[in-house]
Amino acid sequence: MLYRDEAIVLRTHKLGEADRIVTLLTRHHGRVRAVAKGVRRTTSRFGSRLEPFTHVDLQLAEGRNLDVITQAETITPFSSGLGQHYDRYTAGTVMLETADRLVAEEKEPSVQHFLLLVGGLRAMVAGDRGPGQVLDSYLLRSLAVAGYAPSFEHCARCGTLPTTGNTHRWFNPSMGGMLCTTCRMPGSVSPAPETVVVLGALLAGDWPVVETTDARHLREASGLVSAYLAWHLERALRSLEHVER
Repeated sequence: MLYRDEAIVLRTHKLGEADRIVTLLTRHHGRVRAVAKGVRRTTSRFGSRLEPFTHVDLQLAEGRNLDVITQAETITPFSSGLGQHYDRYTAGTVMLETADRLVAEEKEPSVQHFLLLVGGLRAMVAGDRGPGQVLDSYLLRSLAVAGYAPSFEHCARCGTLPTTGNTHRWFNPSMGGMLCTTCRMPGSVSPAPETVVVLGALLAGDWPVVETTDARHLREASGLVSAYLAWHLERALRSLEHVER
């Protein structure tokens, strides 16, 4: 049985002498692993269309273990806009690995994850915003879509709001975000109030706030995002080691 879908290529690895297994995040079929036959030959019709970061329109044939890619047409070659910029490329690689890890079930619909990844890569390529902030916003939103939405305003444990004009003092990834003084847990850290504000802005996509935030608070926010991501994925992403944080 044949089916069509659009997808972002997340990663590939070799199979045999000429084939590749391609891991895709599709719009309607979620995460799909499929075989691209003969794609490593120089005569392949669509070898370059099935590289990581490529947004493609595909036709696939259902298989017993792995589906088979029978057609591939490029929609947007995001790699061409990332390859010339180390900071954008490394941040984009983290986005691909995050999508691969968060969308664990194969062929389970995940339209929100797909749209979020396409939008994040588009923003990264445009270069209008800092790669680190685009990445942090993408990571927080992806975690929220996966059911791990952090709390930066209410106390993540008791739900109380801070007093007017303030933020809660304590952040703990294992508890889900900010904690009030009463609910503070061992291992919590105390970020600057400005850092807490920009974390909420990154999650909400409030770019005017993000763009007027001091660099030191953006750096602190990136560290907290990385810690929150590592907690919920149960281990750090390999690609995150190469990103300037």
